[in-house]
Amino acid sequence: MSGKKSAERSPESIARSERQRLAAEEGARAIADVERHAVDVRKNMARLRELREAREAAEEAAEQAADASLPASSPAPAAKKRRRKLPR
Repeated sequence: MSGKKSAERSPESIARSERQRLAAEEGARAIADVERHAVDVRKNMARLRELREAREAAEEAAEQAADASLPASSPAPAAKKRRRKLPR
């Protein structure tokens, strides 16, 4: 093994470094795309959560209004008597 390096690079090493450079650029673009997609997903989830919470609050308010409109004490249903079965 000689410690001597030639001043010119071989075509194979140039091609390899070019592939590595392109792969690094594509990887950076892919990571940026994934992060951008993740941000979009989180924004959509937050929007949907706000809509759900607003809907639940409206439903709860409607239930409270319905409960307020009912009479305060409604009579309890009468208990039914159990009949005995006659032995055969």
